Amino acid sequence: MSDPPAPDPFPVRPSVQDAPEASELHPTDLQLVRQALRDDAAFEALVRRHAAGVHRLAAGVVGPGAADDVVQEVFIAVHKGLKGFRGEAAFSTWLHRITLNACHKAMRGKGHPTVSLSDTAEPAAPHDPVQAGEQADLRARLAHALQTLPEDQREAVSLRELSGLDYAEIAAITGAELGTVKSRINRGRAALRDYLTKAGIVP
Repeated sequence: MSDPPAPDPFPVRPSVQDAPEASELHPTDLQLVRQALRDDAAFEALVRRHAAGVHRLAAGVVGPGAADDVVQEVFIAVHKGLKGFRGEAAFSTWLHRITLNACHKAMRGKGHPTVSLSDTAEPAAPHDPVQAGEQADLRARLAHALQTLPEDQREAVSLRELSGLDYAEIAAITGAELGTVKSRINRGRAALRDYLTKAGIVP
């Protein structure tokens, strides 16, 4: 009976090509879009990935009270438009355009939105009820302050501050020149600071 072979001091490890691609574990938006054309689970993954961001942007543009309806309209439009999405622009850019269109539709249908304290959700399981109430009040004031801005400034500030987009992305989504985007954001921020200062809040 022969001895078992000695362990190889230099074992062959799987190459990068042999390992599962990261995109298989964490698919890109474009991969999910392609899968969503034939797989509802992929579309649900897209919704889970982007719903919170869509809601934040919608709340900034139309107010928290109307944001849920806008989110629903957005993903209905996304589902209908998947076949037409060619990936020439980033999915997030396309999604932001759809969101702004849905916001415009909501504002045309319901007039200028209003915000009340009840429109702002309380934080989950707050440790300090007093602090939680103050935070809810601050969020409501910020939401209301956004609604006082002209529509173009409100959109630009919301895309920048709520969606975290850079100036070039905002220009691509809104169709405005880069300098115009910067000007709208600067004027919007200044107006927000003035509004909050007058309300007794230090920005």
